[in-house]
This record gives sequence, C-alpha cells and structure tokens, in this order.
Amino acid sequence: MNVAPHSSNTAPAPRAGASGKTDTSGGTDMRGLRQGPIVSNLVAILTLVAIFFAVNQVFNFRLFVGVTILQNAYLYTLGAVFLTIVFLVYPLSKTPHRALEIVDFVAAGTAWFICSYFGLTGEQSLNEGWEYAQPLMPKVLSFVLWALIVEAMRRVTGTLMAIIVLVFSLYPVFAGSMPGPIAGFSQPIGDIIPFHILSSESSFGIPMEAFGTLVLGFVLFGAALQFTGGGSFFNDLAFRMVGKYRGGAAKVATVGSGLMGSMSGSVISNIMTTGAVSIPAMKRTGFSSNYAAGVEACASTGGVMMPPIMGAVAFVMAAFVGVGYAEIVLAAIIPSALFYFGLIIQIDSYAARRGLIGLEKSELPNLRNTLKNGWHYIIVFAVLVWMLIGLEQERIAPFICTFLLLLVTQLFPGTRLPIAKIRDLLSYAGIALAEMAAILMGVGFIVGAFSATGLSGTLANDLVFLAGDGMLALLFMGALTSFIFGMGMTVTSCYILLAVVLAPALVQAGLHPIAAHLFIMYWGMVSYITPPVALGAFAAATLAGTGPMRAGFTAMRLGSIIYVLPFLFVLEPALIGVGEWSDVVPVTILAFIGVWLIASGIQGYLAGFGTLGYGRVGILTQISIIIAGAAIAIPATLVPAFGHIGMTVIGVAIAAIGLGFCTAMMRHQS
Repeated sequence: MNVAPHSSNTAPAPRAGASGKTDTSGGTDMRGLRQGPIVSNLVAILTLVAIFFAVNQVFNFRLFVGVTILQNAYLYTLGAVFLTIVFLVYPLSKTPHRALEIVDFVAAGTAWFICSYFGLTGEQSLNEGWEYAQPLMPKVLSFVLWALIVEAMRRVTGTLMAIIVLVFSLYPVFAGSMPGPIAGFSQPIGDIIPFHILSSESSFGIPMEAFGTLVLGFVLFGAALQFTGGGSFFNDLAFRMVGKYRGGAAKVATVGSGLMGSMSGSVISNIMTTGAVSIPAMKRTGFSSNYAAGVEACASTGGVMMPPIMGAVAFVMAAFVGVGYAEIVLAAIIPSALFYFGLIIQIDSYAARRGLIGLEKSELPNLRNTLKNGWHYIIVFAVLVWMLIGLEQERIAPFICTFLLLLVTQLFPGTRLPIAKIRDLLSYAGIALAEMAAILMGVGFIVGAFSATGLSGTLANDLVFLAGDGMLALLFMGALTSFIFGMGMTVTSCYILLAVVLAPALVQAGLHPIAAHLFIMYWGMVSYITPPVALGAFAAATLAGTGPMRAGFTAMRLGSIIYVLPFLFVLEPALIGVGEWSDVVPVTILAFIGVWLIASGIQGYLAGFGTLGYGRVGILTQISIIIAGAAIAIPATLVPAFGHIGMTVIGVAIAAIGLGFCTAMMRHQS
C-alpha cells in the first residue's frame, strides 16, 4: 500500500498487511529496506518534524519567533529530514553488515548536518549571492551534498537512473564541446556544483518547491486514507455499484483503481494494493490471468491522470504552465473520461463475447453496511474536492482533510487508530515521501543543468526546426521522446524532465500550453503498460500468476486508447475544454462515439448492440468499425477539407458497410 510514486527497483513504503500495520520485526524486509522498531520510531519522528514545518509554512502560522522561515530554508529542512530517512531505510547493501550500517548512519548524519547548515544560513545565502559566489565552507559542503543526493537517488531508483542524473548534473562542465544541437554554455565544476545546491533553479528549485508546498500534503492524505480503511471502503463501494453486471469484477477494478490511483500517484503501489483484491475476483468470475493483470495495470496507470488529484502531478504542472490548479484539473476531465470509457467498453465487450456474468449477490458487500462504516470517507473526499475546485485552496486542502479524517476516525471506537498504528502511518508516509524527495532532488539536477547551459531553449528550437511545418512529425518525435524518458521513471519525475526538455518545443510550435503538458504526461505514462518495460503490467502479472510479457501485451491492447488520446486533445483543444460550449460539446460527443467504436472493434464485439444481433463481429467488420471510430474522432485540424461533419458522415458510412457485411455473413451462415 504505497502512496508515493514507485521506482522500478524498490518500494517506498514498509510492508503492510490488510490492517495497514507496518512490519517492525527488525532487520530488513524482502525488498532490502531496513526495518525494526528503532528505525520506524526515528522515521516517524522525522516525519512529524517535516509535517510541523510544512504546516507552519503552508498555513503561515509563524510558529518560529513570530515569522515563517524563508522558502529556501524550508526546502533545505525538508532535504535534511528526507535524505536522512533515505539513508536510514535504504541500506548500502541488502546483506546486513555492521561496518556498512555505520556508513549508512554516517551518511544520514552528514545529510542532516549539511542541509541544516544551509537551512540556517538561508538568509545569508540570498543576501550574499552564494548561488554564484560562495565562501569556501558552503562550496565544500555543496560538493558533499551533491554526492549524497546522487547516492540517495541510486538507493531509491537504481544505478541506471543515478548515472543519468550524475551525467546530466555534470553536463554544464563539457557543454561547450558538444555538437551543435546539444551544445551549451560551459561552466567550471567548481561553479556548477554549488549552483545545483544553492540556486533556486536546480535541486531545490521547482520540483522541490512543488513537493514542499503541494505534494507532501497529498501523500500524507493518501497514507491516512489507506491506514484508516479508505481503500477498502472505495473498493467495496465499487463492488456494490457495478459488481453484479457482466464483467463486474473487472469494472470494479477499473473504478476502484482509478480512484485510488488518483490519490496515491503511484502506479505500482496502487496495483499491489487494489490488485490484491480485484485480480482474484476477476479470475474467479471467468477472466483469464492475462486479462485480469492487464485490466488492473491499465486502471492503475490511468489513475495518475484522473482528476481531482491526478497523483499530485497536476500541482507540479500548474507551477510549470503558470496557471491555477483548477484549470489543469478541468482540462484533464474529458481525456480521463475518454480513457476510462474506452477501458470499460473493452471489458464489457470481452465479457459479452465470452458469456461472463457478474458476481453473485451473496458475494457483494451490503450497501447499507458499507455506507454505515465508511460515510465519513465520502464527506472528507467531498470537502477535499470543494476546497480544491471551489475554494482553490490546493495548498491547505490536504492538511485540513487529513486532520478531519483522523479526527472523525478517532471519534468512533470501531475506527480508532491506536498510538502504535499512528506511528506506523507516520513511518509509512515518511518513507514514501523520502523516496519522492530523493527522486525530485536528483531530477532537479537535470532541470538545473538545462537552466545553466540554456540547452532547453536550444533543444526546443532544434526540434521545431527538424519538424519543419509538420506538426504531426513534431508530435511523433515528442511521443517517442516521452516514452523513452518514461521507462523506469516515476510519473512525477518523468513529467518534470519532459516539461523542461520537450514542452517548450511543443508550445513554441503553437500548441495550447496545457494540452502540450498533458500530452507529454500521457506519453510518459505509456511505458507502464507497454513492453518491453511495462512495469505496471509486470507488477500485476505477479499477482495474477501469469507471464510478464503476456500481461504486458494484454495491457497494451486494453489501454490502446491511451496511444491515440493525446494526439486527439493536443490537436483539438476543445477536448480539454478550450473554447465555447457550442464547440466543446459536439467534439466531445464525437470523441466518445469514436472511442466506443474503436474499443468495440478491438475486442470484436459491438458493445450495446448484442440484442440486435450485431454483438460478435468478424475480422473485416472489426477493422471497418475501428476505421469508422478513428474517422469520427479525428481532429478537424488534420482534415480541414472535410471537417467534423464530413468525417462523421464518412465514419458512419464505413461502419454501416462493415455492419452490412456482418449481416450478410450471418444470413449466409443461417
């Protein structure tokens, strides 16, 4: 049950059972994380320190000598807390060794000391311009902290990502000698390393600012929701709503995983929690192991782009685009709905073709009991949405809702958390936050390198030049770049990297800024369900007991709409709500019709037409339906000679020909 984005090699949170209680038996767990009461207590205390500073900063409480601390001092404080946690929890070696444990504790203490030093001297740093000219002491400590961040990145994400971050962080040193497209301004290593640590444009820049002011609160809220039973409640509610329909177990997985993925922001951890319930239920009602794994992988992947929380990526995106959070969320509603609509249609078609039925009534949770035991989750979630969308108070909303959730939980004996479990909650959230902080500080080096060399503008110009007048060529290059960068990276860190490298080129080419940023986010996520990487599908395969590659290709087929969807809304901004309602509504309706036909064609069953005899269709009719769906949904900018009306007529005609052929074949066979 993790809340933070998951890396390819490690899990950010301790082992947790159904109760949410952390294993504190001592030693290390099977993933190599250091466990035990002492470590858990230390992590819980450090997490409390971070929460204290975050609340003081976000609410402007002025708890320290009547003033709030400077932003740079606040971010260094978070660095002190979470880098310390990384070195405490992620050991240098998975094999216990006393000498290596000493190295871990020395690294933790050093990270705490250096970040605390920079936090205490934050005002002096700004006043004296340490970013560009620093005394000897800060310069030396900058080198040490830079090395510690790279090592923390290695422990959390693996050696490959650490090497990538290391190379990018040193890129300004040899940027001047690189070939034209990737050339930049060279700087000596003695200047660039302190710049990474002491400037507001690198490791402690936009990524950590978004983490400290927005992401931290939502990860804490997600952890509280899991530990108080929110995940089970939403899963039970989904079972009660759609579990009785054909393919009900898979539809439950889609709804439940989407909701939890939006709050957690972690594809892998969401699969490992909701999938533990949904995958066995799908298999029990007739779904194959491959299909069950594919459904869970797609639903959990889509959760990161599902409003209202979008796994906290929305807040980082708002900072990059320079708009309000609510504007990002509203823009993401239609694309997210189209993705999940396509997934539900494929599930329904699959179940209809194979005659699968829903769950028995006796297997479904009792609605009255479910609501009686979990009504407070609905209220808290409603308050969260109201504060985010209505009041636009995205910074304070998660803290207030976390407090409200814990308060309501403690009022009733049946849901009350004992002190030990609250400790486990803090430890769990702290490890999740530490992983995310280490990743964001490391990715910040890449942002800083592009800033220091001016490479981001150069790459943008080069990409636009290479694409020429071909917008589709630029988008295909952008999609491929996003997909490659997304392999093995968390959604948040991948988005930040692409927002620096790729988004400026798309915006410069004339695309709507929000559409361009959503485009790179979608394509950065594609790798979670696309072989040969397909981390989400591989994780689901372990729960389903099937082959990773088979699950990956099934997930790729199920989530096929995600490969088309970004091109639709980036070329047709009406699909992100841009323009008058008279433009948005018809375009959205046509997109839903197109997705319905494409999804039905992929599965070979025209969902909704089974009673008319047009359910199961042959291969030629499948192809015609898919082509018809694409024609109806295609953006008008690609076919200006026909427009939406002309392409809709063509699409209907193609579908009619396909269905007519299907009718003729059925009559011939009868």
